[in-house]
Amino acid sequence: MRMLMALLLTSFVAHPAAAQLSIPLSDQEEVRPAVPELLSLRQQAEWIDRNLEHRLETIVPVIMREQGVSTWLLMAREYFEDPVIATMLDGKSMAARRRTILIFHDPGGGQPFERLTVSRYGLAGLFEPAWDPAVEPDQWKAVANIIAERDPSKIAINYSDLKAFGDGMTLSQYRLMMAALPDAYEDRIVSGETLALRWLESRSAAELEIYPSVVRTAHAIIAQAFSPDVITPGKTTAADVQWWMREKVSELGLKVWFHPSIGIQRKGADGMLRGDTVIEPGDLLWTDFGITYLRLNTDTQHLAYVLKPSETRVPAGLAQGLRNTNAVTDILRSSFKAGLAGNEILADARAKALAAGYRPSIYSHPIGFHGHGAGTAIGFWDNQDGDPRSEYRLRANTTWSIELTTYNDVPEWDGQQVDFRTEEDALFDGDNVRFLDGRQTEITLIPSG
Repeated sequence: MRMLMALLLTSFVAHPAAAQLSIPLSDQEEVRPAVPELLSLRQQAEWIDRNLEHRLETIVPVIMREQGVSTWLLMAREYFEDPVIATMLDGKSMAARRRTILIFHDPGGGQPFERLTVSRYGLAGLFEPAWDPAVEPDQWKAVANIIAERDPSKIAINYSDLKAFGDGMTLSQYRLMMAALPDAYEDRIVSGETLALRWLESRSAAELEIYPSVVRTAHAIIAQAFSPDVITPGKTTAADVQWWMREKVSELGLKVWFHPSIGIQRKGADGMLRGDTVIEPGDLLWTDFGITYLRLNTDTQHLAYVLKPSETRVPAGLAQGLRNTNAVTDILRSSFKAGLAGNEILADARAKALAAGYRPSIYSHPIGFHGHGAGTAIGFWDNQDGDPRSEYRLRANTTWSIELTTYNDVPEWDGQQVDFRTEEDALFDGDNVRFLDGRQTEITLIPSG
C-alpha cells in the first residue's frame, strides 16, 4: 500500500490548463459557487490519455504483484465493455472495437511490465500491438501463443459471483479462450475480481488534483437550481427543476450518470412529493444529483427551504435536523480505518450514532470511475445489518460518497418526522476523510416570491 501511494503521488505532467483549474480540498462549501472553467473536448482527451498512461505505469504493476498474479487478461466486445477495459480506452475511443483483448504480464526479475493488445485496433500507443491476423487469423489462438511463450504461473481473468466490476468475461468468450489454451493452463486461471476493484478504486495524483473542480461544478449547478433563477414558488414543479438540471449539464457539454432527483417534504404530507407537484412556500426540497467529467463522477444530496412570506430563516427544527445529520456524518468519518471491512465501519458508526440519540440510516459508497464505485459499501438503505458485498477491506487513497440520513421530529411541523438526507464526495487518505469541495452546513434558502 505504501508503495502504491508513493507511485500514485509521483510527478505527473497533466495538461497545463487542468493544473490551472485545480481547487484545493476544503471542509467548507462555498455559497452559490460559480461553475469552474471547463476543459475543451480536445484538452479533456489529452488529460485522459496522460492520466491513463500514468495509471497503467504505476497502478497495474503494484496491484498485480500485490495479488501474486503474473498475467492479467482482459477482454471486451464493442458496446459490451468489461468495466475495467472501459476505463482503459484512450480519450478518443468511445467503445471497444470488435473484440478487444488486453494482456498485462510481469516477466519478473525486475524487468518492465508488458502491456499488449491482441486486437485489430490500437489504443493511442498505450499498449503494444501483439497480433498480426495475416499470420494467425484466430484471435484466441494468438492469445494462447502469447501465454504459452511466457508460461505464467497465475492468469487472472475477470469473473466474479459477487462484484459486477470483476465479472467482465462472458461465458462465450471464456469457452473460446479455454478451447484455444493448452490444457496445462486451465488450473492456472484465477479470478481477477480484486485486481479489477483495486484498479478502479485507486485514485491517481492527477485525479485528486482535478476532482474538487468536478465536484464544484456539481455544487454550482445545484446552487443555481435551488434559487429564484429556476424556482418560482407556486408555479415551478419538482419535474421542472429536474429537467432544468439535465439541460444545464448538457449545455456545459457534460453528462449526468442518473436522472436528477427532486423531492418535496411538506408539513402535513406523507413522504416525498415528486413529479408534477408544484413547489410552495414552506416546502423542504431535496435533490440527488451526479455528473460525469473527465471520467470522474460526483454524487451529491442537498436540501433547500422555500421561505414563507413572513419568514427570514429556516425553522429551528429543520435547521437542527441538518445539524444532526452532519453530526452522524462526522461519526461515520471517524469510523473509517484502513483495513476494516465496510460491515465493520457500518456497525461502529451506527452503534456510536444510536448511543448519541440519533436515528440514522447509513448507506455510503465509493465513487470514481463509476457513481456507485468499486470498493466496499458501507451499508445499504434497505440493509443496515451488514452485507456480503461489504466484506471487502477499506483502502487508502480512495474516494467516497458519504451518504446517509437521520430522521427527526420537527416541532414547527407538529412533530412530523422529516428525512434529512445528505451526500458529499470525499477522499479517504488513509488517516482522515476529507471533503473534496466542502459540505452543506446550512439549508439553502429560496425566497417566497
